[in-house]
Amino acid sequence: MIEFRFDVGDLATTSFAYSPLQEAVFSLRCLHDPARYPHHRPWLRRIRPRLDALDGELLAALAAPWLWVPDFLTPRPERARPAFPDELDRLRATQPDVVVADFHATYRTAEALPPVVARGLTDPAAFLTRITDALDAYWHTCLATDWWPRAQSILESDLAHRSRVLAEQGAGALFAGLDDRLTWTDGQLRLSTRDFMLQAPWTDTSIAGRGLVLLPTLFARGAQPLIDPLRPPTLIYPAYGRATLSETPPPPTDTALVRLLGRPRSRLLLLLAEPASTTELAHRLHVTPGAVSQHLAVLHDAGLLSRTRSGRVVRYARTPLGDDLCRDP
Repeated sequence: MIEFRFDVGDLATTSFAYSPLQEAVFSLRCLHDPARYPHHRPWLRRIRPRLDALDGELLAALAAPWLWVPDFLTPRPERARPAFPDELDRLRATQPDVVVADFHATYRTAEALPPVVARGLTDPAAFLTRITDALDAYWHTCLATDWWPRAQSILESDLAHRSRVLAEQGAGALFAGLDDRLTWTDGQLRLSTRDFMLQAPWTDTSIAGRGLVLLPTLFARGAQPLIDPLRPPTLIYPAYGRATLSETPPPPTDTALVRLLGRPRSRLLLLLAEPASTTELAHRLHVTPGAVSQHLAVLHDAGLLSRTRSGRVVRYARTPLGDDLCRDP
């Protein structure tokens, strides 16, 4: 059992965030066990040829065959929506002794370390530079344009969904919705460890004013806590709507909706069952953002879409009227 203890005020400092660096590192799990992540198979097929140009031996070694990753590779975000370059700068500042300790904790024994890691840890500072360079190249080659726009849209939708659950139903419903192994009782959040491989049968972590950060991910089947008492408390959980990652746009058909709105606008309206940005929609439809923007403006002016801003990104979603139009007769 893992237990997070909340003092007075700790629940008020619990927050949501997502991490592009975390998702980049966790995506390396697909290299070990692609069958475990069926929604990522189309993306994995597309990027396989590009991996040959990267530091593949090192990238594969950043996730152990049992899918654990060194904790230093996924630092807790400092804000809700960090940029990948900023997170990579934080990674570069990791102390060399932390790099060594976290790799040994991940692989459990020195004998289990992959050769590339064993060699690298003889000079951990230089090895850290190689790691950050490899992740930077991987991000820009395989993720930034081909995968991240859709992934980010799902993560944004998750944050909006969880925030509504917390506001409307309270902490108990929120935590239960993250993982059925989680229970919330009298200021204590408990996670059953029946499926965990832990050295100790019980881990007790006090939030103690540090704030618990809840991080959605596209690469987990259940909640994954950070249980190092020396690090800020973090709980990673499966993102709501992650199954839609591999969806293709619905084909336009000769329906009343198409006759009413035209094929481009009807397709956009069907896609927007979950919020999405102009860039993400353009990526999925293989058109320019400008073309999508014009249609979105018309749908918004007609009352079929709402729009909300998150930082510099505007996301669109169907209004109740838009939902009614998309229902099957």
